[in-house]
Amino acid sequence: MRVVVAMSGGVDSSVAAALLAEAGHDVIGLSMQLYDQSDGESGYGSCCSLDDLHDAGRVARRLNIPHYIVNFEHQFQRTVVANFVDEYVSGRTPIPCSHCNSDLKFSTLLDRSRAYGAEMVATGHYARIGIDPETGRQVLRRGRDTSKDQSYFLFSLTQDQLARASFPVGDLSKAAVRETARALGLAVADKPDSQEICFVPDGDYAAFIERHAGDLDTAGAIVNQTGDVLGRHGGIHRFTVGQRKGLGIAAAEPLYVLQLRPDAKTVVVGPRTELERTSLTASQVNWIAGPPPPGPLRVMAQIRHRHLPAPASVRPLDEDRAAVEFDAPVLAITPGQAVVFYEEEVVVGGGWIE
Repeated sequence: MRVVVAMSGGVDSSVAAALLAEAGHDVIGLSMQLYDQSDGESGYGSCCSLDDLHDAGRVARRLNIPHYIVNFEHQFQRTVVANFVDEYVSGRTPIPCSHCNSDLKFSTLLDRSRAYGAEMVATGHYARIGIDPETGRQVLRRGRDTSKDQSYFLFSLTQDQLARASFPVGDLSKAAVRETARALGLAVADKPDSQEICFVPDGDYAAFIERHAGDLDTAGAIVNQTGDVLGRHGGIHRFTVGQRKGLGIAAAEPLYVLQLRPDAKTVVVGPRTELERTSLTASQVNWIAGPPPPGPLRVMAQIRHRHLPAPASVRPLDEDRAAVEFDAPVLAITPGQAVVFYEEEVVVGGGWIE
């Protein structure tokens, strides 16, 4: 089978390509150019930089597979960067990785792969795909290495995308992936993982947004729950629900961001206990494992990538929305983040927190 592998230049996608080649597949490596590098400089920093593209090419030569660079500058700007900026300006906290996966890698890349006669697209994600024997539908499962599991970022994939996707490292631990890379003599075996959002490598989201949002005026007041003004802020894009540091105000007890009100340019703060919520509403819900349930469904709901899943009931609403009721209060439910529903290790679905 001919398989296109999205090669980022990191160890995970490199080992994914190697495993498929060892299994006898006809493997083609594709690396995404996401910004203009004609001047030799990186437009964003660590996302598919010149060094990463070079590393992907070296791995491809080592594996004796063809390697091509595809230009996704326009798509990346439109589907990932613009959404990231717009969400922060609107008082939400986005997850660019999820948009990049579903709207770029598994949409645009799938279309592009057909030009190479490929039936599948593989990535280095720590997740697994199976088939439900009762329904015949594609099933997305957590990666075997729970500390590296990335299924949370893949909740919006469709059945058609899952049917043509492959995650070769999903059954491996990170240690096993690096050991495989060393055994194969891949130069990226000990390459560090990226820890930040790839196009904001220095972690300064506010500065990035200010550079890309044009005429930005979101400065306003910091208030408590009764509306008393406690201070001023330089823009709501500098805050996220649950944030404690960087408020710039003195108080007798620690204060946390409870709510962002973009229309009023207001940041609402209060004590940590006020961050606890027992319900949320999600939009653009994707029921990845099957049709929407006819009534409330018991799940483990995860509201952030690093949050532990919590027991909850999810109930479908109209217009691809859903209501989630948690058994116990959860902390810092954040608009713009994803809530993903699990039944044990299987992803039932997920949506964007309103």
